[in-house]
Amino acid sequence: MAFPGFLADYTVQTVIVGASLLGLCSGALGCFAVLRQQSLLGDALSHAALPGIAIGFLLFGSRQLSILLSGALVAGVLAALLIVLLTRRSRLKTDAALGIALSLFFAVGVVLLTHIQNRENASQAGLDAFLFGQAAAMLRQDLWILGTVTATALLLVISFWKEFKVVTFDPDFASSLGLPVTALEIVLTTMIALAVVIGLQMVGVVLMAAMIIAPAAAARQWTHRLETMLILAMVFGAVSGITGALLSSLARGLATGPLIVLTASGLVLFSILFATRRGILWTAIHARRQHANLITQHVLTTLYQLAQNHHNPAYRTEQGMVVSYYGDAGNRALSELDRLGYVKPARHLPEEGTHWILTAAGIKEAERILASLHPVES
Repeated sequence: MAFPGFLADYTVQTVIVGASLLGLCSGALGCFAVLRQQSLLGDALSHAALPGIAIGFLLFGSRQLSILLSGALVAGVLAALLIVLLTRRSRLKTDAALGIALSLFFAVGVVLLTHIQNRENASQAGLDAFLFGQAAAMLRQDLWILGTVTATALLLVISFWKEFKVVTFDPDFASSLGLPVTALEIVLTTMIALAVVIGLQMVGVVLMAAMIIAPAAAARQWTHRLETMLILAMVFGAVSGITGALLSSLARGLATGPLIVLTASGLVLFSILFATRRGILWTAIHARRQHANLITQHVLTTLYQLAQNHHNPAYRTEQGMVVSYYGDAGNRALSELDRLGYVKPARHLPEEGTHWILTAAGIKEAERILASLHPVES
């Protein structure tokens, strides 16, 4: 099928729009979870949504998405409140509270799902698709739900930007300013629960945590500013959703949810490796350059100190002596110093090799380096 015709397909269009909305919402809200060191919050809330889906089906006997997601949202909010209650009113740490909420709600959900599957009701078929997602079942009217939730979440972030920012980085300072820290944390957690809920049909309970964590984790590698991180996370989330949806549509038989998560994970891996300032590759290159610069400074100060010891600013230092001490790094350091104009080659005796003498700029730079290492006390 030609590519333009492929994009004209109703299901493909629906899944792409839904995946992009999911990426935008989860990417934005995931930033706050990652920065608050609550990366497992998405995992806890996504697993906690399962009993809500089951209870929604038991109460109304329908697989209508609005009913099931409403039940999932209620269960997710209850789990979020339980997490806040455990961390605020007990001595449990956040990770312990997350683990309790995750295991408790997910266990209840599995029990209810097993009960539903044993009932003689044909309409229950496919309810377990929420475990791993079923993007192809998404309808155009479902997009209105996703769009409304995404718009609401982003509007709340914009409206309470300063408050969310202070609570995220320094809740104690926020409390001293008189801000309702607990209420703001509940709102943030509830918003993350909303993001989890809208992704259940596409990604599923098991993998939804990755959509909360991955775009934000990838964005964090590229910037130190929350504003930039938020925008990057939204872009990464949308790109992951669209790419995963396209790959799933092009390669028939591959599930959309896992492909979206794999794309997001690929962005995280790429960011960890190649991000400026924080990436592993950049860090390795920077460390190598720093080591080379340090050797270069050592060679320069060595030449200066030899000249001082011989009371001769134009003292000729044999290159072989430098290489014998610093190895090949000595040759590279002398070449770099020559390029910078700090030293220049000079002949000494015909039978001997190249010698180096300091230039006026080299003497000045060596004195600056030594002064910084041994500042004069006042």
